[in-house]
Amino acid sequence: MRILIVGAGSLGSLLGGLLARTHDVTLVGRDPHVSAVQADGLRVTGVETLTPRPDATTDIGAASADLALVTVKAYDTASVVDDLATCDVETVCSLQNGMGNEETLAAGLDTPVLAGTTTYGARLAGPGHVEWLGRGRVTVGPWRPADAADRSERVAAAFRAAGLDATATTDVRHRLWQKLAINAAINPVTALARVENGALTQPGDLADVATAAGTETARVARADGVDLSATTVREGIADVVDETARNRSSMHQDVAAGRRTEIEAVNGYVVERAATVGESVPVNRTLAALIRGWEAGAGRR
Repeated sequence: MRILIVGAGSLGSLLGGLLARTHDVTLVGRDPHVSAVQADGLRVTGVETLTPRPDATTDIGAASADLALVTVKAYDTASVVDDLATCDVETVCSLQNGMGNEETLAAGLDTPVLAGTTTYGARLAGPGHVEWLGRGRVTVGPWRPADAADRSERVAAAFRAAGLDATATTDVRHRLWQKLAINAAINPVTALARVENGALTQPGDLADVATAAGTETARVARADGVDLSATTVREGIADVVDETARNRSSMHQDVAAGRRTEIEAVNGYVVERAATVGESVPVNRTLAALIRGWEAGAGRR
């Protein structure tokens, strides 16, 4: 399969590198990372050590591919629509954080759009070098059109052919809300407290705040028509925290590096959707306000 990785940061580079073991992969990213991959291949260390050699470019141009895998930050999704509009791509699949990305892609493209989630852990250690922090799973499902289950199956099969754990689902909205609840719990709390995910395994204030944010999100999901229980979310938070105990969340990494965060697509989305369905989410509102305040002070809003 010909695959474009649109957004060759940490996750995109890892998935692209692993997929390149079997498929024809092109990473679309920024220099100096792209130049390093072009010169010496992509160095993957951590869970496994390998040096795949995917193609890499800073300009997507008029690319042609069977699949465009979108892994950019949520606030860059609109610009991806403009880029992909010039390409010949059969299927677009988002594996981004937060909610709203699929709507943006579907609104601007005629191409069938899939939604997906992943728990693979990665960190961009330097130009041409990504650290594989933890094995995970990829789940994909149809977004638009809603009956495109065959495309989801083909994409999941392509991931499995490259040795990744991947499944297709017909209930992708449930998976997205569950992931959103877990991200809304872990990401802002670890970013604000400057702690690794494992800090949330300890009973106390941080774990209580994270759990409250997650269960609030589950309540909004139910009001929005998705049957997501508080128990499922609490168990999901515990599982992810345990599996990624030594990792820093993506939002923690962004704050530590002085970068803009994805707060609007995570807790900000929960607050916005809660207002629409008539729910109160004080913990999510507070976490979003604190991260927004940090972004404003750091000149990142």
